[in-house]
Amino acid sequence: MIKREDKHSILILGASGFLGSAIYKELCSYFRTFGTYNISNKALEKNKHFFQFNFEEDDVFEILDIVKPTIIISTLRGDFSKQVLLHQHLAEYLLSNKTKLIFLSSANVFDAYSKYPSYEQDKTYSNSVYGHFKIKIENMLLRLPKKQVAILRLPMVFGTQSPRILEILQNVKEKTPTEVFPNLIMNVTTDSKVTQQIHYIINRNKSGIFHLGSSDLVHHDDFVKEIIKALNLEDKVLLKQVYTTNDDRYLAVLPKYNLLPKNLNLVSEEILNELKI
Repeated sequence: MIKREDKHSILILGASGFLGSAIYKELCSYFRTFGTYNISNKALEKNKHFFQFNFEEDDVFEILDIVKPTIIISTLRGDFSKQVLLHQHLAEYLLSNKTKLIFLSSANVFDAYSKYPSYEQDKTYSNSVYGHFKIKIENMLLRLPKKQVAILRLPMVFGTQSPRILEILQNVKEKTPTEVFPNLIMNVTTDSKVTQQIHYIINRNKSGIFHLGSSDLVHHDDFVKEIIKALNLEDKVLLKQVYTTNDDRYLAVLPKYNLLPKNLNLVSEEILNELKI
């Protein structure tokens, strides 16, 4: 029987998305877990633990007043400036409540550095709009009391229902090419591993910056080809090679300081094994 721990009330912002729903499934048997969804969903409307919430228009404080979360997990996608505003409101809430925020960030906070992989204490620097937006929120959260914030920087996330895998399958259906970046060196992860890592961070009350990628590095084009092989689609996928630079460039987040137990680490091969049919 699963032991339920009611010491935490958890609110997942974006719980109907790919990662948000995986996190909800991982945590809901162990904690009082609530989530938000944006687009009307009959199944979620009947679930008393879900709130319809459009962060671009709605006030998050109403939901916070109902749930009174001890932990907020932010997995939202959408308008960048509105997300920044929402996280300003969350920061205000954290300062006046005993609440912790777990923020899902991205390897893109380092996308201006291309010569090396990045570690937790490296200075963030981005050339992309997406990376800039994540840095803005990170910097805001790093001004809060350290114990109240966990920033999780993720590389590319795969998994059987991940948008990246679904896109490959959709491209096969439509006979359109899948883009690969031969010069991109990265690390990777899966939704199932990220959810286990988040569970551990909650249980052990960990805070700070975490790099949650595989311990090995892969070339983007090689890895996509391995995925195609694992899915038995070798004869059906068209590949379009995209060169953004003549040299190899890194977009990898490796841990050095905030290390998780060995059973929570992964190598890229595990992702391929999960996808094999």
